[in-house]
Amino acid sequence: MPTKGKSTVSSTMKAMTYAQYGGTEVLEQTNRPTPKVAPGAVLIRVKAAAVNPVDWKIMSGGLDGLMDVAFPVTPGWDVAGVVEAVGFDTPEFKVGDEVYSYGRRDTIQGGTFAELVALPAAIVTPKPQTLSWEQAAALPLTGLTAQRTLDALDLRADHVLLVHNGSGSVGRTAIQLAANAGVRVIATGSPANHSRLRELGAEPVAYGDGLVERVRALAPDGVDAAADFIGGVLKDTLALLKEGGRHASIADASVVDHGGQYIWVRPDAAELERLSLLVEDGTLSVDVAQTFPLQEAARAFQESMSGHGTGKIVLTEFTS
Repeated sequence: MPTKGKSTVSSTMKAMTYAQYGGTEVLEQTNRPTPKVAPGAVLIRVKAAAVNPVDWKIMSGGLDGLMDVAFPVTPGWDVAGVVEAVGFDTPEFKVGDEVYSYGRRDTIQGGTFAELVALPAAIVTPKPQTLSWEQAAALPLTGLTAQRTLDALDLRADHVLLVHNGSGSVGRTAIQLAANAGVRVIATGSPANHSRLRELGAEPVAYGDGLVERVRALAPDGVDAAADFIGGVLKDTLALLKEGGRHASIADASVVDHGGQYIWVRPDAAELERLSLLVEDGTLSVDVAQTFPLQEAARAFQESMSGHGTGKIVLTEFTS
């Protein structure tokens, strides 16, 4: 039975893959079968795909036992591209639509570091026209993570929020979302990034020893909520929270033992559309620090591992 709206595509595609756990040495460019397009799914020709730390942590075996892995793995969960074909019963999209997605699925195998990726239509949404391909690819995972974390904290306009690692991509997004809602934001970051944190709407403080005192100098009564986007800061968070304050982490599961919430973001087109609206009205911006062609994914991973970026790292040039 033919696939509705299917264009003529090759039976194979270029992809970055790894056949075993390891470092960047296991990552190689290979030819993989073009994904089939199931009913309710779309086939996307990839224009850009963002690198996230979870990509290389999975490659190293860091999520072994948590999620099913089927080798060879094509890494990548973030994608922006053009609909190449649609499956049956997929009225939401047509061939040629520009879309983006947080494309995580339950089994780790067919990711976005490839010329083509097939995803359920339920986790795909139209790309904001104001974003470049690179910016659109950089937003889904970090944006949805920030949004889910802030939703969990149940913030009000009179609250003071502490953001740990405000300089990171999730932190930068969270600052903008919270500040737009009228929340006062104090964010940690290296001094070199303080001017950017101010531009985004935060009061910056240096991280490290003495953090509690530095935050207290700005908020003597403590903070109403804390968002941990780096890990290893639970002691400081608890020292700064007001009585009854809320806290959540994307990096430290032990927060649940201290009244906090551990956040693991879900693919969700409706939630991504919330971010699209904020992008389109100028509320939310996306910082892209570096781009690499697909075949240099190992270099992109190495840059991500360095932890010194000032925005997202994105892969481009998917078609030879």
